[in-house]
Amino acid sequence: MAATSLPIGTSPAYPAGFPLPDIYDRVRRHIPAIEWPALADDVAAILALKKTRNAVILAHNYQAPEIFHTVADIVGDSLALAREAVTVDADVIVLAGVHFMAETAKLLNPGKTVLIPDMRAGCSLADSITAADVRGLREKYPGVPIVTYVNTSAAVKAESDLCCTSGNAVDVVRSLNAPRVLMIPDEFLAQNVQALVPEVEILTWAGHCEVHEQFTPADIREVRESYPGVTVIAHPECPPDVVAEADFSGSTAMMMNFVTEKRPRQVVLVTECSMGDNIAAANPDIEFIKPCNMCPHMKRMSLKNIRHALETLTHEVTVDPALTDRARLAVERMLAVKPR
Repeated sequence: MAATSLPIGTSPAYPAGFPLPDIYDRVRRHIPAIEWPALADDVAAILALKKTRNAVILAHNYQAPEIFHTVADIVGDSLALAREAVTVDADVIVLAGVHFMAETAKLLNPGKTVLIPDMRAGCSLADSITAADVRGLREKYPGVPIVTYVNTSAAVKAESDLCCTSGNAVDVVRSLNAPRVLMIPDEFLAQNVQALVPEVEILTWAGHCEVHEQFTPADIREVRESYPGVTVIAHPECPPDVVAEADFSGSTAMMMNFVTEKRPRQVVLVTECSMGDNIAAANPDIEFIKPCNMCPHMKRMSLKNIRHALETLTHEVTVDPALTDRARLAVERMLAVKPR
């Protein structure tokens, strides 16, 4: 799915002086009207600052509705944001997501200023592997191509052959035409890809997403018992036994497409909580059942710190020049892979 630019809706009647009613329409199912004036001040400031700074905001699908639906210019999964980062016409990119996403945007836009509103927005997968680990894998498995999930540091990308996302991992593995592939660091994603590409032996690394590894098959069965007929959609970062219990598995963009096209009456998204909120805002006729798990790193983004980032041009994300070319090549090779 390509990243999405968000349109302004049509507002119903609001009391005189109600701030930014057209924008509020996008989030009124999730933000009470009494809370909106406090948020609207930051929204208005951000919209003005984007013009002043010639800036764009890229927001991941896990961002909260007040960011995703009000100030973001481009929204999507990791693959969509990486693709759009190449083409944005702006001097400043604000990445409402986690640090590896901002690094990827910087790799693809070395001449632009890339900001992340909170430097603490990390990722358990990115923390699970180092560049030295990758070099060790090359020594252990000489000649085996290394596919690295984009949820990694630039230093790890620089040691890899090419990257992948959950949305294109199968196509990336098949594009190598190799009998054996190292797929790092997400063990569960690699195992789920292995089930779809049995002709390739996929070697794994024991990294996990702290959000998705918490789900269990029992969670899915409990939901099905409570809501007969519910459609269950799982992210491929979930354990394989969880994916096996689901009706469909795919990246966040694939999840959105599935819901929009199939329009199930009730749906469970086995992923980060804001995904359901953001899809529900655009599909009020579909009932979204939880469980879900919050990503503490994604939730470090807020309207206030996005505003502060634009006001002060902080925090700027840079990449070690010694790594830039090799890390960028791994990302560009991923973007060059065509779906089969």
